[in-house]
Amino acid sequence: MSIVMVGVSHRSAPVAVLEEFVLEDHAGVKLMQHAVETTHVSEAVVVSTCNRVEIYVEADRFHGSVEDITSLLLEHASLDRSAALKHIYVHYEDAAVAHLFSVASGLDSMVLGESQILGQVRAALKRGQDEDTAGPVLNALFQQALRIGKRGHAESGIDQAAPSVVTAAMEQVRARGIDLSGARVLLVGAGSMAALSATHLTRLGVFELVVLNRTRERADRLAASVGGTVADWRDLHAELARADVVICCTGSTGLVVTAEAAEAAVRGGGLTLIDLALPRDVERRAAGIPGVTLVGLAEVADGLADGPIAADVAKVREIVSSEVAAFLASRNAARVTPTVIALRSMATEIVDAELGRLRQRRPDLEPELVSEVSRTVQRVADKLLHAPTVRVKELAGSPEGLSYADALAELFSLDASAVDAVTEVDASAVDAVIEVDAPTVDEIRQSTTYNTNSESQEEP
Repeated sequence: MSIVMVGVSHRSAPVAVLEEFVLEDHAGVKLMQHAVETTHVSEAVVVSTCNRVEIYVEADRFHGSVEDITSLLLEHASLDRSAALKHIYVHYEDAAVAHLFSVASGLDSMVLGESQILGQVRAALKRGQDEDTAGPVLNALFQQALRIGKRGHAESGIDQAAPSVVTAAMEQVRARGIDLSGARVLLVGAGSMAALSATHLTRLGVFELVVLNRTRERADRLAASVGGTVADWRDLHAELARADVVICCTGSTGLVVTAEAAEAAVRGGGLTLIDLALPRDVERRAAGIPGVTLVGLAEVADGLADGPIAADVAKVREIVSSEVAAFLASRNAARVTPTVIALRSMATEIVDAELGRLRQRRPDLEPELVSEVSRTVQRVADKLLHAPTVRVKELAGSPEGLSYADALAELFSLDASAVDAVTEVDASAVDAVIEVDAPTVDEIRQSTTYNTNSESQEEP
């Protein structure tokens, strides 16, 4: 069984393409359920954010699982299959592990080091657990990813430059000479992104903050927490005309602010539109209207190509690399340990059986002699098993160890059911059989890709 990941993100697709792949919660759940119903997949977890849709699976076959999962993913995108395929990427085994660890650490985000991704990865695991599509393999993988993400933030300053898409977007606006401190701001949406925006705007000291959301109750709660006011959804166009700055971050699948609505609103003065939603809330044509400034996810990405946190990024990459090596060594050791235990169990059974025959044939033998014969036979068995056991120890931290374990099973005619029966091994038992030395970072294999678009982008 192997870990496989199929996905699309801001790095492989432009925003216009990426938004076609965005999954609502119920669609993500269906994708996981359909994945585990395919022939080769036993576990599945979907990570769906404004910047990526990735599905991680535990599969018994690489090509078969990739074809099935890719087809499921493309079913959710209203794009031509051949056009969409070039934006899909695939990672396998160690590359999939390294990718998830990088995602959780904020290294693969449009805003390097942004902390929201940790909550999104945690939510993805929770959905997999609730739907019973996340089994022991993906549970262990995602729990480790969350731990590494926290470690990266704790041991570096990677989140100081731009801890979220919100702060990065605000910096884009301020860089264009737009003063937010005395502005009338309309906040459209009341989710987590809206809450981050409201908190940041409050710190900037905006003149007025109006929250507008389809569900009035959520708007009331958010406005009360930051000292803002609330408007009814039916008053959207009127509030657009009153606002200096509009921040849109809804979960809507359709446009919230059309180009016509923006043009009507700007007649009273300049209008700044900040679109943090995916799919986008603001029609792209609004950017061409005189007096309208539009900052979307694509603009945020363009402004984040370089940053002042190179040393912190390097530190987190080092953490991720070492953690990948340790995780893979532990995973490979766990996969070869059942074979070694089955081998030793087989040897013990043979020794016990032969000593039993000896006692039956020669019941007159002195107990001391029987005991000495028993120790001698056991020593012979141990010596015969010493070389293959040591070799497994040497190879346990690398993929070659798995092939060697298979060869041992074939050479000694180990019963497959006996090997499979050793599914849960106590950590102390593993240490007693094999002591794993993690491979160096340089030994981690490079990413295996599938139909990867060579022209990548940056993301939030």
